[in-house]
Amino acid sequence: MYGNTSVLIMGEAKRRKNLGIPPREKTEDIKMPQLDKKAIQQKVRSTLYKYPIIPFLFYGAAILILIGGLFYVFKSFKIA
Repeated sequence: MYGNTSVLIMGEAKRRKNLGIPPREKTEDIKMPQLDKKAIQQKVRSTLYKYPIIPFLFYGAAILILIGGLFYVFKSFKIA
């Protein structure tokens, strides 16, 4: 019963060696893709120049979300 435990505990490298299989090939590290920051910045700027209302819409949405969050907190904790 205890003779087979070495087979169960054996690591992958030893098992491959015993089976006559060559060592596992190491995979290459996955690298993050390189971003062209200048091109992205140019696209964003051209979009903002084309549609100058976008920043105002974002600021308005952020203010509405903050007011809604404050209203939710006041309502849930029954403040005031």
